[in-house]
Order: sequence, then C-alpha cells, then structure tokens
Amino acid sequence: MINAFAKLGFDSAMLMFESQQVIALRLAKLALGGPAAMSEANRMVSEKGIALAEAATHMAFGGSTEDVVRKVRRTVRANRKRLTRNH
Repeated sequence: MINAFAKLGFDSAMLMFESQQVIALRLAKLALGGPAAMSEANRMVSEKGIALAEAATHMAFGGSTEDVVRKVRRTVRANRKRLTRNH
C-alpha cells in the first residue's frame, strides 16, 4: 500500500514537472506567432477537453487514479517530444 501511494506521489510530481516543461515550450512557440502558433493554441485547447472527458469516463467506470496519471503523463511526454523535435 505504501509503495503504491509513493508511486502515485512520484508519478504526480513528475507529471507536474513534465507539464511545466511543455507549458514553457508552448509559450515560446506562441510567442513566435504565425500559423504554427495558432495551430498549437488550437491543439492545446482541444486537448484539454479530450483529456477531461477520457479521465472522467475512466473514473466513472471504476478506473484508478494511477491509470489516469499514467495516461496524462504519456500525453505530456509526447507533447514535449513533439515540441522539442523542431528545435
């Protein structure tokens, strides 16, 4: 039980750290302006609604918090990889 709780705490902390990296990368891209910035802004907004719906559905059907954090981290890491690939 303690190990599962510690893992959730660690994964949540990593999600926070990784999210801050993505926010910084997105802000830099938005600051440049242009079509790429507009595309990123649209992606950012639509992504939030999708993530909320997926997490809420998962939890409503008895899913675990750990699964939600794991899925969101995977998405955040994919965004970080995509945003750093162009630099």
